[in-house]
Amino acid sequence: QVQLVESGGGLVQPGRSLKLSCAASGFAFSRYGMTWYRQAPGQERDMVAAIGLSDEITYYADSVKGRFTISRDDAKNTVYLRMNSLKPEDTAVYYCNTHLGGSSYWGQGTQVTVSS
Repeated sequence: QVQLVESGGGLVQPGRSLKLSCAASGFAFSRYGMTWYRQAPGQERDMVAAIGLSDEITYYADSVKGRFTISRDDAKNTVYLRMNSLKPEDTAVYYCNTHLGGSSYWGQGTQVTVSS
């Protein structure tokens, strides 16, 4: 079955960096786009970044453009989110997502907390 497992979250000071990973299994990873979302307490889940079938096809929310980079390694069935210059407002649970067969699949999420 489709499985997405996020990792790499944690507590970090403002201005520092983190790199999230999402390991995928149960489907032909290289054939599908992948998306990172985040959800802060009491807020809706928002799209952060998306990637197509190559690193050349990417989308970023305005709030993270220039600070975050999404990438993929098809050999490892993994999508990454490199987050630089983190701000307190980046604090959220980060989820990876894919759509296939008319269904949407989510991981369990990884908590990112940006605080001094």
